[in-house]
Amino acid sequence: MPVAHGVNWWPSAACAKAFWGQQDCPPYQELLADTLDWADPRAGERWLDLGCGGGAISRAIWEKTRGEVGTVVGMDCADANAAAYARHRQEIACDQEERFAFICHDFSSGLGPLADRTFDHVVSGLSITYAEHFDEATGRWTTTAYDRLLAEVCRVIRPGGRFVFSVNVPDPQWGKVAWHSLPGLLAGPKKLRSLKRAWRMMRYGGWLKREARVGRFHYLPADDVTRRLTAAGFAEVHHRLSYRDQAFVFRAVKPVV
Repeated sequence: MPVAHGVNWWPSAACAKAFWGQQDCPPYQELLADTLDWADPRAGERWLDLGCGGGAISRAIWEKTRGEVGTVVGMDCADANAAAYARHRQEIACDQEERFAFICHDFSSGLGPLADRTFDHVVSGLSITYAEHFDEATGRWTTTAYDRLLAEVCRVIRPGGRFVFSVNVPDPQWGKVAWHSLPGLLAGPKKLRSLKRAWRMMRYGGWLKREARVGRFHYLPADDVTRRLTAAGFAEVHHRLSYRDQAFVFRAVKPVV
């Protein structure tokens, strides 16, 4: 479990699997619905799910379009999530892996594997906050990777495309999320496993907040996120609260020049 400053738990299978169960919880269902509402996926579109985790948003896009979306590609630094995508493909009867695909890649280094204008739209759920960069010269964490990631997202979207994503509010109250999650956790058939995952999410949440205090992760005010999106090349930026008021959902558009 997270104990030491500088440790990165995101690529680990244990951390990845701890968050798989959150999709059954009412706060996350609220966030997913708000994200999907603003994403408004349509048939034939190409979507990138950035920091996809177990693929809840990817699957929601597929099901929203009744399987008529062009492609959905999940990207995450935890290779364990590949198994979740394989399971989704089987359950949604998608026999073309390239249409519901997973790429293991750490977006803190950018989106180098992806060509310009590869996707119509990009979506992300509570992930871009964790783009991290440590400046060896100053011995400090910076927002360099966060700002670079926004610019990279703008690069891989076609003109007129949308970036719909969620980020936690400053100083998120994980206890509030956990409390409102209990009904969903206790309603499922595997209560003990769900409670264990909830406990692990709380533990990882403590690590995330500690690292955010030293500048490694970025729980930013909405106006700061808006400013950074504009600097990265986006326009028509809007946001609203979700996730029991513990997250902002943003929608931004890449201008048509």
